[in-house]
Amino acid sequence: MTDVLVIGAGPAGAFAAHRAADLGARTTLVAREEFGGMAANDGPVPVRTLAHAARLVREARQLERYGITADGFGLGYGRLLVRVREVVHDIGTHSALRGRIDGLGVTVHERAGTARFVDPHTIETSRGLRLHGEKIILCTGGVSRPLTVPGAELTRTHSDAWALREVPPSMLVIGAGATGVQVASIFTAFGSRVQLFQVGPRILPSEDEDVSAVMAEAFRERGMVVRERLDAVKSFEKTPDGVRMRFSQDGAPDSAEAALVVVAVGWTADTAGLDLPAAGVQTDERGFVAVDAFQRTSVPHIFAAGDLTGRLMLVPQAAQSGFVAATNAVRGPSLPLWDQVSPIGSFTDPEYAQVGLTETEARREGDVIVATVGLDEATRSIIDDRTTGFCKLIVDRAGHQIVGCHVVGERAVETIQVAAVAMTARMRAEDLARIPLSFPTYAAVVGRAAYIAIRRLDMEAGASQHEPV
Repeated sequence: MTDVLVIGAGPAGAFAAHRAADLGARTTLVAREEFGGMAANDGPVPVRTLAHAARLVREARQLERYGITADGFGLGYGRLLVRVREVVHDIGTHSALRGRIDGLGVTVHERAGTARFVDPHTIETSRGLRLHGEKIILCTGGVSRPLTVPGAELTRTHSDAWALREVPPSMLVIGAGATGVQVASIFTAFGSRVQLFQVGPRILPSEDEDVSAVMAEAFRERGMVVRERLDAVKSFEKTPDGVRMRFSQDGAPDSAEAALVVVAVGWTADTAGLDLPAAGVQTDERGFVAVDAFQRTSVPHIFAAGDLTGRLMLVPQAAQSGFVAATNAVRGPSLPLWDQVSPIGSFTDPEYAQVGLTETEARREGDVIVATVGLDEATRSIIDDRTTGFCKLIVDRAGHQIVGCHVVGERAVETIQVAAVAMTARMRAEDLARIPLSFPTYAAVVGRAAYIAIRRLDMEAGASQHEPV
């Protein structure tokens, strides 16, 4: 019997296996398919590669504006997919984490198939592997939540979209959260006629309201049809040229048709094959595996980490929870999952990113000041002719602590890291404003917003002590 048996080799499982072995436990890691899980093979790595191609397409359209003559360009989607596979392979081959796991003596079973519990200490996989573990850590991730309406079998998921052999002439994307807008944005850049649908008042409902508004406007300017405030999706039906969706909006029936329909209405735990009742593991009301602060499930020797638990479902947070689960599996319940500043963003056009509270949340919790800088007044974005967007910094009025930051625009995901580091370090806005960030850069817009916030606070206090940066 192995000391720690880890099921799933995505970020949560990989970090769990590494941590357990590093603490001296005999560790086995079981992957349904390849090492790396969704993040490496169906998530951020291939998606970011496609998003980079979309960026290159956009930049190619700027060549003439900068005096560069080109004889035209086109997208060879088949060649792009070859590049995606190359990137996935290279990252898997050169993964430092995989090398460290092997170096620690972890037994790794790749392409083992779906695992299921036989009893609380034993699992079998669909490809015939049978393993026993004194402690077990579940890291099987999540899957797209399906729509339960007539004809839903005619739709596809984001995974299907990334696996297309050619760019569809038209596409309906149902669900305008992070996954949906990323699919819609990338395929708009590739030339698809995309319609994006959201049940609810605005796209990106978990983002700051100004982010949602600017992103919707930018998408429309790029030729995407954005439809918000749907009442409900009713059904799907096959047509000679694709799929028709029937829905209602403002109480009236309506329909839309495209060659392909992608549903991105949420994410749920991938537990279908695990047979959790055989081990006594309980799920919560949303279907995610219930865990305590130590990542323990309802069965004391079984832990869970990553998307399976329904907590913030991002790669860094999955890795963190895997580390915590493994620590407690080996040492006993001693390390609770800690709160941390968590920057979030997406590689759309334009990009958007956030860290901390939205403006609405911040005003609900306390007295704040909000400073916003438009990218149309920022030097680097003017140079690059990428002036859509803004940086919004939210500062606590009393202590001058930064409580939130939201960025829309070119390199937003990189830019937000500056605010995240400042918040983690508990820097006050004046401390951030004094940092001489390189010029001209996109990141400098965060420092500019901090300076504006402090100037306003000084004016309120009847003094001005901070020089511009």
